[in-house]
Order: sequence, then C-alpha cells, then structure tokens
Amino acid sequence: MKYYCETKSATDLTRKTLALVLAGGEGSRLKDLTKWRAKPAVPFGGKYRIIDFVLSNCVNSGIRKIGVLTQYKSHSLIRHVQRAWSFMRYEVGEFVELLPAQQRVDKGWYKGTADALYQNLDIMRRHTPDYVLVLGGDHIYSMDYSKMLYEHAESGADVTIGCIEVPRMEATGFGVMSVDECLKITKFTEKPANPDAMPLKPEKALASMGIYVFSTEFLFQKLIEDADNPDSSRDFGKDIIPSIIEDWQVRAFPFEDESGLPVYWRDVGTIESYWKASLDLCSITPDLNLYDEDWPMWTYQAQMPPAKFIFDDEGRRGEAIDSLVAGGCIISGARIKRSVISSGSHVHSFCLIKDSVLLPRVKVERHCRIQNAVIDKGCVIPEGTVIGEDLETDKKRFYVEEASGIVLVTPDMLGQRLHVTR
Repeated sequence: MKYYCETKSATDLTRKTLALVLAGGEGSRLKDLTKWRAKPAVPFGGKYRIIDFVLSNCVNSGIRKIGVLTQYKSHSLIRHVQRAWSFMRYEVGEFVELLPAQQRVDKGWYKGTADALYQNLDIMRRHTPDYVLVLGGDHIYSMDYSKMLYEHAESGADVTIGCIEVPRMEATGFGVMSVDECLKITKFTEKPANPDAMPLKPEKALASMGIYVFSTEFLFQKLIEDADNPDSSRDFGKDIIPSIIEDWQVRAFPFEDESGLPVYWRDVGTIESYWKASLDLCSITPDLNLYDEDWPMWTYQAQMPPAKFIFDDEGRRGEAIDSLVAGGCIISGARIKRSVISSGSHVHSFCLIKDSVLLPRVKVERHCRIQNAVIDKGCVIPEGTVIGEDLETDKKRFYVEEASGIVLVTPDMLGQRLHVTR
C-alpha cells in the first residue's frame, strides 16, 4: 500500500518527522572515558563529540525537530548541545530539545529504550509528527535519513529498521535480523550468541544500526502496550521489535551506497573500536569524509588560533605525518605519526606520539614516547613518560585493553584529579 509518497516529497516527509536521539546510556565498555561523562559526549575526531554525527545527519537530512533524551552523567553532554546546537529557531519549527528523565510517569529513571520514549509520550504528541525517527546517539557515520523515510512511507510499513552487514561473529553485540526478498523482517534476535548468517553470505550477518522509523500512531500503541506488560524489559530490541515481527509490517533498510556495498558505520563502544575509528580518520582517503562540503559536521568550537608547528632543528622538529591536528594545538619540536591531536593540546620537544589519540587540552612534557594509546582530556603527561612500549608496566598505572593492548590514560590515573569525591 502506497499512501504518502505518491503525493509527498522527501522534504514533506522530513518536515513532519520528529527525531528522538537516545543519549542516556552509561557507556560502561568505554571504561574510564565515560567515568565522568555520557558516551555521546566523548570527544572524537579532534574537535567533535560523538553526538555531533547523528545531530549533523538530522540537520543535513532536513530533519529539524530533534529531541535528545539524556540520563547518566549528562552535564557535559547537555552543555555541549546547548552551545553547539542553539542556532535552531523554534519560531520556524526547528529545535534541538533536551529531554532528561523527568520521572513524570513514575519515580524511576528510563528503564530501557522503549521506556525512554514512553515517558515522553506527551511531548511527542505535542509536536504532532507523522513519523518518529529513533536514533542512537553513540555511533559514528554519515547518513541521509530522508531516503529511509521515503522508503518507509512508500512501503506502508509500520516500522523500518536501518541495518548493515557485519562479520557474523562480530554481530553478537547487535540485534540481528533475517529478511525475505521484499526486505520484510522475518526474524529479529537481540545480541545472539550464534548470529544467523545472511543468505549466500555465510560469513556475514545483518545487524540493526539502532535506527527506527515508526509511523506515529503505531509507535504510541506499542509503547503503551509495552508499558502495560509486566514481563517486558522496556527495550526496543529485546521486546517491542521481536513482538511485532509476525503480525505487522516490519521492514529492513540496508545502509548501502549506490553500488549496493555497505557504507561506513561504527559503533565506538569499546576502547579498541574508539581507537580504530579515530585512526581511520588519518588515512589518505578515509571512509568517513569530514571534508565533504555538501554534508558538513557541526559542532561547538571554542575560539582558538590555528595549529602551530615550531622548531626546525635536527632531532627537534615540530611535524605531523598522516595525522589530524586540531585548532589551538602547538607541536613544539615533537614528532606526530598516525595520530589524532585534539583541540588545545600542546606536545613539547623531543616527544614521539605514534598511533595514538589525544583528547582536548592534553599537555605532553618533554622526552615522552607514546604509542597505541588514548589520552583523556586534560591530562598532563610528565616529562620522560613512556606509554605503550611495556604493557606490564602500563597495567600498573593505566588501563590496558587485553585483546588489543591499547592503553587508556586519564587524569585520575596520573593522580591529577579533576573531580573531588568523598
């Protein structure tokens, strides 16, 4: 049944769509990177925050009615959204609205992804959307949501789920689906131990991206039913989606390029995946193009001077090779290789930074060697420190990811406590 797109364009659809970004998860797999901040607020790519990518996708897709649902450790996330996204004009129907857990339905916090929306039913109704686009706030990708909205409306589906091909045994952390030849979802399993393979692709599985397009009244109905079910865990992937597969029109939307190949999408939920996605940006032609003028990534930018590289002495030359160096940085007689140096950082003379990610305002004193590491915001690395060469020694001071050997360093681990606790 085609009931919308025969008379409406993609622009008409985006104007009548409310996007809700789920940004309240704890992000515990990122270890101490999320000890004091929500995962969507973690810096990424030199000057961005993770949440900037989904919000930029919304704005670039023409979706200008956006709610951000916050919960755990939300202060830096709220502050960033207020600073970076206040240019939207409510008077003309544009907004990025912060929706913390307000405990209006009961005294609890959001119990799951479905409950987060249920507790904001009145706000959704007030905006009277035809469609609700549900998004995760903690993935790195570039996607035009209007194409998915158009497919959803044209098909007459009740819900459409964005999906992407992943290696089968890497799909254990995702919702995995099976589809028929018309892309109708026939099976959906949340985080299976043994994911189903795709037909004709035994090494691949079709994984949910955590992107849902709901026809509004259908969503309201299912949220209320789920809230009334005492056995539900209040989650889309675990409860609502599996319960509607058989009786309702639930379709998949593969995230592919024009040739049918999977497009860049990363869940940066672990230290290793965060490190890999960051260093991907240092490639000569990275899969995620931050330089696309037709699809800009928006963020809050402090007023900082350009990056500066100083000294041209043998053995003390400020240089960066295959790296990203953000504004406000000073590379003072140091060598940077395949690394991301975030805004406001200062690397002093005779240092070597290799295959590493420095978050904003890191200061590296002289004669340091750092490799295969993530250095958290505000760290001051003492003179002569060596990180990433002797993992047994590193384990005594820092967090070392067992499988990859990536070293995470935070101010607390260095005894430079930014937060006072009792």
